Amino acid sequence: MNEWVEHLVDLTAAGEPVVIVTIAGVRGSAPREVGAKMLVTAAETIGTIGGGQLEYQCTRLAVDRLDRDAAIDLERFPLGASMGQCCGGVVEVLFETVADGLPAWLRTLGGLHGQRTPAMLVTELGGNPADKLIVTADAEFGETLGEDVGAARERLGRRDPAALIEGAFYEPVLGSDFDIAVFGAGHVGSALVGVLATLDCNVRWIDSRRNVFRHVPNNARAIETREPALEIAALAPGAHVLVMTHSHGIDFDICLKALKRDDLAYVGLIGSASKRRRFEKRFREQGLGDAEIARLTCPIGVGGVTGKKPAEIAVAVSAELLGLRGSAGRAELPDNVTRLGS
Repeated sequence: MNEWVEHLVDLTAAGEPVVIVTIAGVRGSAPREVGAKMLVTAAETIGTIGGGQLEYQCTRLAVDRLDRDAAIDLERFPLGASMGQCCGGVVEVLFETVADGLPAWLRTLGGLHGQRTPAMLVTELGGNPADKLIVTADAEFGETLGEDVGAARERLGRRDPAALIEGAFYEPVLGSDFDIAVFGAGHVGSALVGVLATLDCNVRWIDSRRNVFRHVPNNARAIETREPALEIAALAPGAHVLVMTHSHGIDFDICLKALKRDDLAYVGLIGSASKRRRFEKRFREQGLGDAEIARLTCPIGVGGVTGKKPAEIAVAVSAELLGLRGSAGRAELPDNVTRLGS
């Protein structure tokens, strides 16, 4: 997620000195991945690089840099007995001080991010924090041009992850391609969207009732429509669909249209095994075959969580989506493990 861009724009525009702390390299086991980031000011820390002693030491070093000019530095931290962490890997951490207001590169990056334009941010080690290269699919911004432009554009086109390469840190600032459609803004739907708000995903939140949406997260778009099922056609290939409206009739119409598409990653319906059987009978009456019906997940939620409170269902369903995201397909659960129903 790229909330750090918005936070950094706000802080530097207000004249607040900030140190950007970024995981730039990892060898072996470590608390966070390359690209994890936190912002350190005199008053607060925003974000996390994994907690524990590593984060404590990096925060202390960042605070020491707030009141002095400093080049971009890369520090190496072996994790082990000396650090009080049992991960055992080695982490390289990038420290950048931004103390003179909103820099030009950040103004540019903030504008691109606001327009949802994919960009690759290139930071040269030992350089001036005010000088960075930003590359998009068809433009480049910054003082440092040359061979970095081609490499950055190639990495951007492949959606490569952040990486430290030959003295420069290549950092993608991309919109998420994890698309989730949540049909229903009742107690469970609202709880689910609340959990999804903390994840790197794009949410289309759909309901047929008027004035039902209360708190819509930044990564969600609320859609009020009399015909929710028609929204299936607007979903991108690979989207994940969760159906949990106030009406079984609306649920059925949405699922029917979703199952007719063969390019959706997941179609989940909240409900019991008996609800699934009733829906399966009606699907066959509408001409769906076994292969299409088999794409429906009902009940939903990762195994082992049997609670039916909205927050419990939301966590279990989010865990299932993350599991799908992290694997090529949906793992089958043992027969003695149940999924969540309504």
